[in-house]
Amino acid sequence: MTAPQHDLSNPNDVHGRLVAAVTAKDSHTVRACLQDGADPNTSGPDGLPLLCTAVGGFDHETAGALTDSGADSDVVLPDGTTPLLRAVDLGSPALVGATLGKDPRLRIAETERKRLLDLARHWYETGETEELRRRTGAPGPPSRRLVHDDEHTDIEEVSLGGLTVRAGHSGVLTDLERAFGVLPPVAELVARAVPYPHELHANWSTVSYALAFRKSPQAWSDLAALRHHPSPVHRRLLAGVLSSRHSLAYHHDRPDTAQDVDFLAAWALDEPDGEVLAGVLNVYTDHDHPDQEAIGLRYADHPDPRVRREVPYCLNQPPRSEPAVTTLLALARDPESEVRYVVAQALAHPRQLTPAAREILLTLLRDPDPDVRRRAAESLSGSHDRTAAVTEALAALSDEEDQSLRLEAAYGLAVRDDPRTDAAYEQVGPLGPGYEHDHRVSAHWHYMVRNRPRC
Repeated sequence: MTAPQHDLSNPNDVHGRLVAAVTAKDSHTVRACLQDGADPNTSGPDGLPLLCTAVGGFDHETAGALTDSGADSDVVLPDGTTPLLRAVDLGSPALVGATLGKDPRLRIAETERKRLLDLARHWYETGETEELRRRTGAPGPPSRRLVHDDEHTDIEEVSLGGLTVRAGHSGVLTDLERAFGVLPPVAELVARAVPYPHELHANWSTVSYALAFRKSPQAWSDLAALRHHPSPVHRRLLAGVLSSRHSLAYHHDRPDTAQDVDFLAAWALDEPDGEVLAGVLNVYTDHDHPDQEAIGLRYADHPDPRVRREVPYCLNQPPRSEPAVTTLLALARDPESEVRYVVAQALAHPRQLTPAAREILLTLLRDPDPDVRRRAAESLSGSHDRTAAVTEALAALSDEEDQSLRLEAAYGLAVRDDPRTDAAYEQVGPLGPGYEHDHRVSAHWHYMVRNRPRC
């Protein structure tokens, strides 16, 4: 291919600007150029489509911008590959997802779908190290580093003999199978995930997401059996799958999770591992269930702070019983600051504070941990409580060294139309970037409008 000539320095040459932006991995400018009419199939300096440049640079954001705008990810290149095949070869689930395009099951011919699946499976079964050794002839060992695959997941990047790939081919295979309507056994998917036991790992998260779509009775039976698996990693994966299922149901307005919630309630009663139990409770408390308070009280003194951190959410269904209030007060004095933080967060709702909730938050407002104090201040300032005790406690924060506490104090006074509001905002001092649309800043303007002198 002969590369077209573009004037990269000419601001009127939108295609030249697109080439420069893709080369610089500037996805924001790439999108702007595409909106201005640049051709997403523009060739780069090497004569190949710019989508190949983005793919080769592991730039999933730019690849996604080009593909969304019509870049052809299936175009056959001089070496017989396609941009999508190259993305699969590089082992980045984020990159493949960005390059896959619309309706891949309908758009891509069966023979090409098989080629993509076979390539991903070959890498997965052979392993990145062995395949790199085969391709480069280098004896190894390879260098490895952990990188962000996208804003939500991490992956290892593996380099040997001048070649670099990402160790996400099992995730790529899983994503391609889901896109192409291939349904491997649940056990096979589980086996792909458990070597990467971290929810931020791309291979783990792709399996968790794929299994969340499996709704057949057999798939549910296979998944439910993981609850009694001797390995905590397998049980933790099941908790992650249920979390993904609930997220999908929420975003697609499908409240079909009653079976899952009952299942989680029963599981919470006998899960022996603290980390797994915390994951189970984290999903369980996203939904109302009649056993929540009893389960929360059961684990209020659990030795694992990750479990105790979930207890306040179990006790957050109003009206709170006397045992629930007593337990929350005890957790407000927990030795772990993360537990105390969650108490302060949980008490933000309902906004009409009970006397007991008010006292707990006032106690946490004096916590030695600054994060706990900030969270307690947020819950108090945003509440509908207009008692003198709360107003005076907020006013006292105006002298704090922490600017965020001073801002929370000013906001709390403003929404209460307290005459000390103007002085409190003066004490906040200059705010840096990022506060332009902060509700606490705009509350001062609303306060002044409400309280300006009337003619």
